[in-house]
Amino acid sequence: MDAVFDVCKERMQKVLDNLDREFGRLRTGRASTTLVDNIRVEYYGSPTPLNQVASVSIPDSRTIAIQPWDRSAFGLIEKAIMKSDLGLNPVNDGKIIRISIPPLTEERRKDLVKMAKKYTEEAKVAVRNIRRDENETLKKMKNDKDISEDELHRGQDEIQKITDAFIEKTEVQLKEKEKEIMEI
Repeated sequence: MDAVFDVCKERMQKVLDNLDREFGRLRTGRASTTLVDNIRVEYYGSPTPLNQVASVSIPDSRTIAIQPWDRSAFGLIEKAIMKSDLGLNPVNDGKIIRISIPPLTEERRKDLVKMAKKYTEEAKVAVRNIRRDENETLKKMKNDKDISEDELHRGQDEIQKITDAFIEKTEVQLKEKEKEIMEI
């Protein structure tokens, strides 16, 4: 049964890690390299992640600097940034591409909080699905006579405790992200 609990915790941790990645893509008032993680550049005919064709850095809290390793990639990178759903305008000075992060409006902040809540809800659903899967595993073990009825109930109680702990962690992550988004 400990193996079932370990698998349960491991899978739920992956959900939390994924939620963290989703939150990283939400634009706050600050510059972050995770904002451009999903941008793919059409480089030599194949979509290539931006960080594989250029170095991405944060010179200050409102700027993302992108330095392509290949001079021919400047236009491709600019085009990829403009096509992305970030709504940011790159400025190319011939050596570096700079993206200024404008301050967020109150309305945009509220939209971002809604998106954060949506991601959190999806994470909670995923955690509950894992709980269901692991409870099914325990029931199967009971039917195969690997564990007794009492052990089944103890196992289900333990899985519920694990689930509650992870749901609580998603709430904590949401509160932190909400505070970060609403911060001016």
